[in-house]
Amino acid sequence: MSERRMNLAEITKLYDFTGKTALITGGTGALGGEMAVALASLGANVAVLAHRREIPKGMRVRMDAGPGEYTVVYGDVLERDQLAEARQAVEDRFGAVDILINAAGGNRPQAIASPDNPFFDLPDDALGFVFDLNVIGTILPCQIFGKGMAERGEGVILNVSSMTAFTPLTRVAAYSAAKAGVSNFTRWLAVHMAQEYSPRIRVNAIAPGFFIGEQNRALLLNEDSTLTARGRTIIDHTPMGRFGNPEDLLGTVLWLLSPASQFVTGIVVPVDGGFSAYSGV
Repeated sequence: MSERRMNLAEITKLYDFTGKTALITGGTGALGGEMAVALASLGANVAVLAHRREIPKGMRVRMDAGPGEYTVVYGDVLERDQLAEARQAVEDRFGAVDILINAAGGNRPQAIASPDNPFFDLPDDALGFVFDLNVIGTILPCQIFGKGMAERGEGVILNVSSMTAFTPLTRVAAYSAAKAGVSNFTRWLAVHMAQEYSPRIRVNAIAPGFFIGEQNRALLLNEDSTLTARGRTIIDHTPMGRFGNPEDLLGTVLWLLSPASQFVTGIVVPVDGGFSAYSGV
């Protein structure tokens, strides 16, 4: 075994994404947008897949700062043809996609159980929407963009699961089950890519804890920004005592995307302030 040790310059180089091309689904959202900005700031060429939505102005200003270039490609993660067109557009602009981040996902109010919307009455269309967006909306991009990685024999895929995939949360039956599916699929695809195509294709996931977004704000915060009862329960079960900020994901994300994790595939990393470690007692 070699005794050589990496020096500081070599370690720093691991996180230089200059010349790499990354595509991010859900890239206009709070979490996906932060990842896009970080990669552009580290030299990557970033393609943000947007579904009928422009990049927010603040994000655009930060992306413009570079040094990496960026483009917006339009497409629905549930439409194979649109994803294929997006892939072609990115390849025409930047070349082959080296990194795929599947940050698209979400829930729907009608799929959340409550006293006014009992589990037994949750509508089929709402349940189907949540499963399709989170599970199929991860699998299809992996098929379209992962195929190019298989052809070249290298690439990195990062999926976005959730803490609710580890321990289901009350009320969100469909979302919990769907994110568990994302975690399971991540492990399956990691093995499939390594064994069938190339061990230089890595597939991992992050499982964010509780981050305030437009979809869950009303569940966690009152109109005056105080905690709801559900928000207070979450904070009481989070050892770090706060919700996450989008930038809290970046250390884990950049590690999993970089050569620093070149011997890591098939894992789901919690980024949750200790939520998953706390039993409540």
